[in-house]
Amino acid sequence: MSHSKADKPFIPLQIAILTVSDTRSLETDTSGQFLVDALTEAGHLLADRRIVKDDIYQIRAVLSAWIADPLTQAVIITGGTGFSGRDSTPEAVTVLFDKNVEGFGELFRHFSLQEIGTSTLQSRAVAGMANNTVVFCLPGSTNACRTAWQNILLQQLDNRNRPCNFVPHLKQAAYCEPRG
Repeated sequence: MSHSKADKPFIPLQIAILTVSDTRSLETDTSGQFLVDALTEAGHLLADRRIVKDDIYQIRAVLSAWIADPLTQAVIITGGTGFSGRDSTPEAVTVLFDKNVEGFGELFRHFSLQEIGTSTLQSRAVAGMANNTVVFCLPGSTNACRTAWQNILLQQLDNRNRPCNFVPHLKQAAYCEPRG
């Protein structure tokens, strides 16, 4: 489903990528690398990229720094959203949200249902806003990241997407958009 894009110039966003994993490294982090490649291909800028252990306080420390950073406008977290004993991304991040993006998890599971059936129930994908930074938490699989990027994030992080997108709600968005 394509929405018309108004004759506005594209506004590249500063997007940070966080992989939550006890086992991945930069060399083996295919999900984080997919997101880096996808966001740069779309014209956005990589603000930062990190890998942290599945530990509530390590996740919060990195995310809190990015939320406080005046230049980081969006954060995509991959990993730690399942039901295994160490999966703690939702618990780590939701307490930092000023507002929840209620429909994100529902919409992600809708698209995921077509790919993995009812197993999508075990995804605790969530999103929210914190200090005018949008934060998306995705499962750790590369396919899940691709599903979220292609069906939701690509459009919602594009200022030209109509009828609405997240760009006007992000820090510095008013200063980035050309006036005229």
